[in-house]
Formats: sequence, C-alpha cells, structure tokens
Amino acid sequence: MHIDIDIGRQRLLLLDGKQTLMAFSISTAKNGPGEKQGSEQTPRGWHVIRAKIGSGQPLNCVFAGRRPTGEIYSPALRQQQPQRDWILTRILWLSGVEKGRNRLGDVDTMRRYIYIHGCPDEDKMGMPGSHGCIKMRNQDVIRLFDAVPYGTRVYIHE
Repeated sequence: MHIDIDIGRQRLLLLDGKQTLMAFSISTAKNGPGEKQGSEQTPRGWHVIRAKIGSGQPLNCVFAGRRPTGEIYSPALRQQQPQRDWILTRILWLSGVEKGRNRLGDVDTMRRYIYIHGCPDEDKMGMPGSHGCIKMRNQDVIRLFDAVPYGTRVYIHE
C-alpha cells in the first residue's frame, strides 16, 4: 500500500498495488513543486510517513508545532488571525527518502515540516494554495489517517 500525490491533478490516491482504495481532491503549494528549504513549495519524490499526529483529537482541532493548541477552528477564529497557516484535525508528517533530492541538507522534507494535514472547510481543494504541505478536507484526512500505518510510502509527482 502507498499514497500517490499528483500535483498537476491536485489528487491524492491511496493504492494497494494498482487498486485505488481511496481518492481525494487536495491542495498543494501555491508556489508549485520544489524541494528547497524556505521555498514554500511541495517536495517531489519518494517519502514515508514519519509520524502520525492527532489520533483521537476532535474535528477542527488546531495544531501549532505539531501540538494541539486547545482551540477548535471556526471562521470567527480565522477572522481574528487572518495570516495564520491553519493545520487542523490530523497530521501525517513526511520524511524524504531520496538523499540529495528530498532528504538531508537544504532539501530535507522532514526538516521543512511538510505534512499531509486537515484545513478549514472553506479552503479550496483541487487547486494549489498551501505553503508547501498537502492540505485535505478534515473528514478526508481522518479517513486517510485511520487507513495508513506509520512508515507508509508516499510518492509525490507532477
């Protein structure tokens, strides 16, 4: 089983061999694909899920630094903090496995804090809009989170 993320189609598939188990519309980086630290781009290549964070947390739970803040996201909260990068509900933290492409040095996916995570329901899916992460609807990220184990391979491509 592995996750296939198609940046061009803004689509995430959970595959078992060639069989599609789940398919979701997503949002990757508004700055496009790229691996450099500070680029706010979505890294390409093979990754693994390094950590699963948020098990048992409520829908719309807000995370900061991979820890629940105690807040529950709402449009009113967003109005109070319009510049905040909302990471909600669950986090699948990615780690690159291709040395020099997405692992180590200034291209290290894990050190860039690249996640698959939930986002506000009003955020658009099917079009780039993140700061480098892969954003999903909250209900969708819960389904994916519950279906994949730690160490699941993730392939990100254009």
